[in-house]
Amino acid sequence: MWSLCRTFIRPALSTGGLPSLRRSVVAPLVSRSYGTRFNVPPSAEFVSRVSGISTMYKLPHQESAEGLDAAFIGVPIDTGTSNRPGARFGPRQIRVESALLRSFNSGTRAAPYESLMVADIGDVNVNLYDLKDTCTRIREFYRRVLSAGCIPLTMGGDHTIAYPILQAVAEKHGPVGLVHVDAHADTSDVVLGERIGHRTPFRRCVEEGLLDCSRVVQIGLRGSGYSADSYAWSRAQGFRVVQVEECWFKSLAPLMEEVRGQMGGGPVYLSFDIDALDPGFAPGTGTPEIAGLTSIQGVEIIRGCRGLNLVGCDLVEVSPPYDTTGNTALTGANLLFEMLCVLPNVKYL
Repeated sequence: MWSLCRTFIRPALSTGGLPSLRRSVVAPLVSRSYGTRFNVPPSAEFVSRVSGISTMYKLPHQESAEGLDAAFIGVPIDTGTSNRPGARFGPRQIRVESALLRSFNSGTRAAPYESLMVADIGDVNVNLYDLKDTCTRIREFYRRVLSAGCIPLTMGGDHTIAYPILQAVAEKHGPVGLVHVDAHADTSDVVLGERIGHRTPFRRCVEEGLLDCSRVVQIGLRGSGYSADSYAWSRAQGFRVVQVEECWFKSLAPLMEEVRGQMGGGPVYLSFDIDALDPGFAPGTGTPEIAGLTSIQGVEIIRGCRGLNLVGCDLVEVSPPYDTTGNTALTGANLLFEMLCVLPNVKYL
């Protein structure tokens, strides 16, 4: 049997079939990927999606943000969660699923890799035994990224991470506007004696003056609460609260036109909790709430941020252990690509 196999294999090698393939496939790949002004991910027409080390969209990995316009960063923690864990594995699985995405946005004609230098700079080295220390590590990491003039695109991890990231962002840009897409307001004060966790980040941000409260909108909030008006605190700070009932059965493009007017030309941070989406679209998350946004509405919100002065974005709370089909991580990878496509200076062809 083996000799029969060799009979069929050897002629191809002896006639130069493999070297010919190398010339026609590999050489164009090199020129189309990392040898130009920008990092353009290799096409699946030339490189198998399942080959190679997993990075976001098969972009190159580099150790720092130096020389980059935007960088993908993983923050693999779930020690701030209050329900189901697993978000620590989110960045890894989002990277795996991101191999399916291509270089251009066919819906908007955005060409991010023809416009910006982008790479995956790996993960923050978090301390899974100490959440406060982890927050310090995150803040210091993002200070370095921002000092390099790079816009961070973050894969969580639970929503605790927004607090130290915004500490670094506001240190550079001053108080920022916030487009917060979520099922929950994340404005609790103290939970079981703790002030830092995924239910509290935006309360801490307000207390420290990190947000321009007149330019904060929270979209998709829903679910049962501990009082009749769970969002009274947000409204008292000047946030615009868009409960999910205001989003049902409609396009959110008109809403986002209003949001763009509210945000103006100042710096804006986009924070997207995957549980904003209905569990039918994104079941793999720690604190699911029914009757949520659709994946189409999620895309509308992000595309509606085009033209804003975005200084950072995150996609959080993907929990692969509860994502049996991989659809939640795949959705997260697509939403992060949409975020990349609306960053300042991205060209539209």
